[in-house]
Amino acid sequence: MTTPLILTDIEGTTSSISFVRDVLFPYARAALPDFVREHGDDPKVRHWLDVVAVESGGICQDEMIVETLQGWIDQDRKHTALKALQGMVWGEGYSSADFTAHIYPDAAAMLRQWHTAGYPLAVYSSGSVPAQKLFFGHTDPGDLTALFGGWFDTEAGHKREADSYREIARRLDCPADEILFLSDVVEE
Repeated sequence: MTTPLILTDIEGTTSSISFVRDVLFPYARAALPDFVREHGDDPKVRHWLDVVAVESGGICQDEMIVETLQGWIDQDRKHTALKALQGMVWGEGYSSADFTAHIYPDAAAMLRQWHTAGYPLAVYSSGSVPAQKLFFGHTDPGDLTALFGGWFDTEAGHKREADSYREIARRLDCPADEILFLSDVVEE
């Protein structure tokens, strides 16, 4: 048998739920209007704004798109466009040192220990891959991104759907029975 791959969630597993709920979500909610005003013409940002506009019945004004996104933040909606835009906003917050990512000290220690012991590590979270990399790149104990060899978000599928895990196993070229998924949610 080969060394099992450890696939981990973030929120509630390696980090407190309150960090996301009490720091990241409010930060994104408050920063979204200015972010969209300043970056709405950037093709990467525009793409996701247009996805929201189309899926919401053809919203034409960025202010209404922002209001829709803020409503989705309040609902903790797991929408790929929202997660992508939140990740961009959080990137600015991490870069300006407005906050660092909370990670449980024992989680950081175990991730390092497993990596040193040769266990391959990957992340699967509803947050976008860029947001995941920002998170692990700006943790309280430092940059942990080098520990991980794979990153997965809702583009692989939703976390409560078995096909999502089949897709991740396929992308990792790893048999599913050799992957251990760490999560705080039983249904996952």
